[in-house]
Amino acid sequence: MSRTSNAYAAPDLSALAKNLKRELEARTDLPGHVELLNMLTRAVGFRNYQHFKASRAAEERLANPPAAETQPAVDYRRVELTARCFAGTDILVRWPGKFNQQQLALWVLWSFLPAGEDVVEKAVNAVLMRHNGFGDHVLIRRELVNMGLLTRARDCSLYRRVEKRPPAEARELIRLISSWRRIA
Repeated sequence: MSRTSNAYAAPDLSALAKNLKRELEARTDLPGHVELLNMLTRAVGFRNYQHFKASRAAEERLANPPAAETQPAVDYRRVELTARCFAGTDILVRWPGKFNQQQLALWVLWSFLPAGEDVVEKAVNAVLMRHNGFGDHVLIRRELVNMGLLTRARDCSLYRRVEKRPPAEARELIRLISSWRRIA
């Protein structure tokens, strides 16, 4: 187990010595290692050694914030395998066999739905049928709802696309399929 070193400073050496003397005189036996650490840290204003370590760790995190988050890496293999289910078009010609590819395909279909408006079931079905080549738009609609990308009224008469940022792979797949749409 590696040890982390913690800088220890006592603003008043005389007060430190007096505090240690008082704590040692109150004892009948010699303190152990951890007890000495607790005494030293209490002498400079901490509850115990754990409080001292946690405080130093927090100061370190504040002094050295993590580097700016970079864009998450895209798994291009997953994007490519899912893109094959679209066969070079914006139509999902077959339902992917793997769950993670199904999720990516659903993000693409989500992108075809109108944003920020309530849509009747018939209109949602029309969009999904237009981009569905395997004949099961109901499966797609249900999975969009299950995945939280589409909400529906209690009576299933109105649907609304849930606005959220797609994950990196989904954005890449949407971009790829959009480029196919422009070419066609």
